[in-house]
Amino acid sequence: MVEDTAVEGRKRRARGGGGAARRAERTTHRIEGAPPIVRKTPTLDILDEATIEIIERNAETVLEEIGVVFAENPGALELWRQAGADVRGERVHIPRGLARKLCETAPSSFTHHARNPERSVEIGGNNLVFAPVYGPPFVRDLDGGRRYATIEDFQTFVKLGYMSKWLHLSGGTLCEPTDIPVNKRHLDMLMAHMTLSDKPFMGSVTDKEWAADCVEMCKILFGADFVDQNTVMTSLVNINSPLTFDSVMMGTLETYAAANQACIISPFIVGGAMAPVTVVGTLTQVLAEVMAGVAYSQLVRPGAPVIFGAFVTSIDMNSGAPTFGTPEASQITMGAGQLARRMGLPFRSAGGFTGSKVVDAQAGYESANSLQMGMNAGVNFMLHACGWLEGGLVASFEKFVTDADQLGTLHKFAAGVNADENGQAMDAIREVGPGGHYLGCAHTHANFKEAFWRTEVLDYKPFETWDEEGARTTVVLAAERVRKMLGQYETPYIDPAVHEALQSYVARRKDEMPDAYG
Repeated sequence: MVEDTAVEGRKRRARGGGGAARRAERTTHRIEGAPPIVRKTPTLDILDEATIEIIERNAETVLEEIGVVFAENPGALELWRQAGADVRGERVHIPRGLARKLCETAPSSFTHHARNPERSVEIGGNNLVFAPVYGPPFVRDLDGGRRYATIEDFQTFVKLGYMSKWLHLSGGTLCEPTDIPVNKRHLDMLMAHMTLSDKPFMGSVTDKEWAADCVEMCKILFGADFVDQNTVMTSLVNINSPLTFDSVMMGTLETYAAANQACIISPFIVGGAMAPVTVVGTLTQVLAEVMAGVAYSQLVRPGAPVIFGAFVTSIDMNSGAPTFGTPEASQITMGAGQLARRMGLPFRSAGGFTGSKVVDAQAGYESANSLQMGMNAGVNFMLHACGWLEGGLVASFEKFVTDADQLGTLHKFAAGVNADENGQAMDAIREVGPGGHYLGCAHTHANFKEAFWRTEVLDYKPFETWDEEGARTTVVLAAERVRKMLGQYETPYIDPAVHEALQSYVARRKDEMPDAYG
């Protein structure tokens, strides 16, 4: 009841500003968006019970005997000491069972609210939501090639994400806008998410003060009381694997957890470099790190929402480069999904991963493998679902829209098989009979619009037509799709008073800090 009242309050605030504002909101162009996937297909549980028990037992041994480091964070060490851990210098040895016990207060699911309540999503259970690429310093497009990202590029990605039917979140650091000072760009990025889209978004994580700015801006957008009681940001907190929790990431985690905002506790695993080369060894380390991170979030604020994260790739033992779409990564991701479900936590992993430098066959194969892996693993929150290129160094406009288009296939697949009367199609089989065809039958006419997934990018035309139209490749078609989407983009309505308050906050905070580029 309290949450319903709060949502209604937000709706009223969104309609604020008098009759003119209400009319403006009503006439705003509506962008179609698919709801979060509610998975009706089974997960692929690759680990048997005996193997899971081995991993869980070994993870507890790691926490107790080897311990984890909380670097340059005396406050964290004191919290662990008070909780009953054995703290030796900066290394925390967690008694068997303590971390898992602390994790029990973390919710099994939570609602990530959007400023447009229709865009809010549920994280956990059988739900799957998609968020775009995160973190690249470079961008690439067909016309400009590979270059350092700018704030204009960032804003373009926000617009594409808003226009993309299958994406549920606007995302976080879609690319690093290098034309803005390092210590100020989080303000511009969050402003873009808040004003150019009305989908849920992620906050900054590379400094606790910047995280605090994100919380304050959310209070302006949603209201302070609403933010304190509800999740309006889900942010990525990477663990410095192996077994190290640095003060920067933990400072961010502390800020968000204290404010009741969700964090993805995610080991950053490159097998053979940051974790063992074996599946069970890697899963042991992943589980130990996640348990320690989630437990610490609950020491900060019991009940703070968190997500069990696992970013997993292997390494090319010849070049040292990370590899993507590999069978080992799939096995680890699926195993991590089982471990997350055993802990009763939402699960983040997978994405449209590729090591390719351009949008080519390698990019397609690796991304397809990675996306399907996430579906089979039971992922709830898929970061990097579209736009990832060159091992995460590049955000590609063409790959963004191509990947986003392919997310529609996961929506269709996850819906499962319909066996009701219409799904059985007995009337169609009777009508057509032996030797006929189904193109003209009543069942086909009634179902053809929704029967099959349809691409907005790929080409299925006959060779002659394709050749006459210029023999356009996928990347050319994707570039045309980017231009079309941007041409159709309209800024979603936002209360002018809220917009002005956000602008004032950003301007004040920028004035308070000298520019920093390092």
